[in-house]
Parts: sequence; C-alpha cells; structure tokens
Amino acid sequence: MNDFISALRHEFEINTDAKIASQQRAYLRDQFLFYGLKTPVRRAIQKPFLVKKFLPPKKDLEDLVRILWNRPQREYHYFTQELVQKYTKQFEEKDIILFEFMITNNSWWDTVDMISTKIIKPYFKKFPKERDKCIEKWLFSDNIWLQRTCLLFQLLEKRKTDTRLLKHVITSLFGSSEFFINKAIGWALRDYSKTNPEWVKDFVKKTDLQPLSEREALKLMK
Repeated sequence: MNDFISALRHEFEINTDAKIASQQRAYLRDQFLFYGLKTPVRRAIQKPFLVKKFLPPKKDLEDLVRILWNRPQREYHYFTQELVQKYTKQFEEKDIILFEFMITNNSWWDTVDMISTKIIKPYFKKFPKERDKCIEKWLFSDNIWLQRTCLLFQLLEKRKTDTRLLKHVITSLFGSSEFFINKAIGWALRDYSKTNPEWVKDFVKKTDLQPLSEREALKLMK
C-alpha cells in the first residue's frame, strides 16, 4: 500500500502546474490545495493505478482511503472517489462508516455530489435495508453534506425514483437557508421532471419551496 501511495504521489508531483493550481484553488474558494492537474491529465496519470489487477486488496481499502483523503491536495480526493468505485461489487455493510467519513471530511460539492451518485447509490442498492436508516440519521445530523447526499443519491434513477422518499427528504429540509441544500432540492426535482413533469409541477404547486429551489425545479418546464 505504501508503494501504491508513493508512486501516485510521484506522478502527481512531477506533473504539477502552479498556474492551473492557483486557478483551481480560487475556484473552490481557497479551501484546498491543488497540484494543478486538469481532469483529463489527472485521469491519464491515475489510469494505471485503477487497473483491476493492480488494485490493492479490499481489506486495505479503508486505510488507503483515509490516508489519501487526509492529504491536502484535492487531486487525492478525486482519485480516491474513483478508486472506491472500483470496489462496488465488494462493498460490505460496514463500509457506510467509511463513506460517511468521505462525505463529512474535506467536504464540498465537487466531492459530495459524486459520492452521492457513484458510491452511496450502489451501496444502498446492495444493502437496501440500510437506506432509510441512514437517510433519517443524515437528515437530522445538522451536516449539510450528509443532507445534500440524501437529496442527490437518486439522481438519474428516472422511473425507479422513490418519490415517497424524495418528498420526505425535501419536506424534512424545509426552512433551510443553506444554499447547497436549496439548490440540491431544485436539482433533484429538475432531474425527476425529465421523467415525470406532472408530478414535479404538482409537488411544486402544493409545496412552499424556497425561490431558488422552485426556479431550479421548473427550469426545464418553462
């Protein structure tokens, strides 16, 4: 595992671009350091590290994720998300603790949104009994990133969307003044409007949404 991390670090460091790093850091409000690797460059660099036969064993995943996630450069966090996706079929029920760690540490929309749809969604599909328990815990956690995950993990589910749950999550977050929550409410509704616009129109009409949420929800239907 140490060799894996060292090799990855070496590849990131020799491709550092200070100018791009400064731009990326400013884009995320100076919250994270960057090596300055644009997404296509980073993915080309990390591709050999994600080849199935070279992946670390699943038993090492938690330690590896925690080490990489605690690194200050944002590229490690992006890489780690994509690494975890390689283990989807090997997810264990206890892995939700690790995924919560990822959501609640070094948190911002650029990681949380991918975790929601690419990691939490397949986890809940594999362990459906965990879904409602986690959603209730996260909704009342006072952590906006866990709450945002509740709103976004059903994106792109189309007719498989659980509208009962979607309605429950949205109404549970009524009154929030948090931009990232109200934006996500609108995003979730807008996504479902592609499948069932009448349901979304009716829900918006009957619901006292924040203006931001309503605008986002109806954007495709105006």
